[in-house]
Amino acid sequence: MELKLFRASLILAPLLYAISGFFWLNGGQYSVTCGTFIITGSFFWIFALDGLFDLFRDKSPAYAVWGKAIAIYGCACGGICFGLQGMFAEMFNISHTAMLSALARHPVASNLVFWVAGPAFPLSILVLGIMLCIKKVTPVWCGILLAAGGLLFPVSRILRIENIAHLVDLLMLIPAWYIALGMSAKQGKVMADQL
Repeated sequence: MELKLFRASLILAPLLYAISGFFWLNGGQYSVTCGTFIITGSFFWIFALDGLFDLFRDKSPAYAVWGKAIAIYGCACGGICFGLQGMFAEMFNISHTAMLSALARHPVASNLVFWVAGPAFPLSILVLGIMLCIKKVTPVWCGILLAAGGLLFPVSRILRIENIAHLVDLLMLIPAWYIALGMSAKQGKVMADQL
């Protein structure tokens, strides 16, 4: 059952992030619809990351634990909070400038929830991709694509360039789907034993 949830999450998490990119408002701001997809995608990323980091339990136990903690922090706080922020900004007609000004009045909270947590997710994806290559847990190309997605993720979201965002979403979607769907029954059994 856990393997099924892991595989479903690997399919849904990057798919929902990819769909969210088609619902940005003019200027690259998140809409209510976009935020909904990001929040739901982040929920599934937590299960996907849990399974991916468990693959390193035997080969790199410290990385499996601490990498997972940082990745889930970035996903839960960064991903979900940025999704909520976009939803509330559109719902209550709050400009991007006003939102940043309000966040600046609460530096501890905004740093913990947005400015530190936000980069933790793509940084975790970058390092995860590198580790997948080094430890040969998946085909090397999967790790390379994930690492590239993690590296470019902040560029696409900070600069709000939709075409780069779509490319980044594909860079994360393709290897995640391969891991979820492309594994043979034997590989799935090995992965199930590790989970």
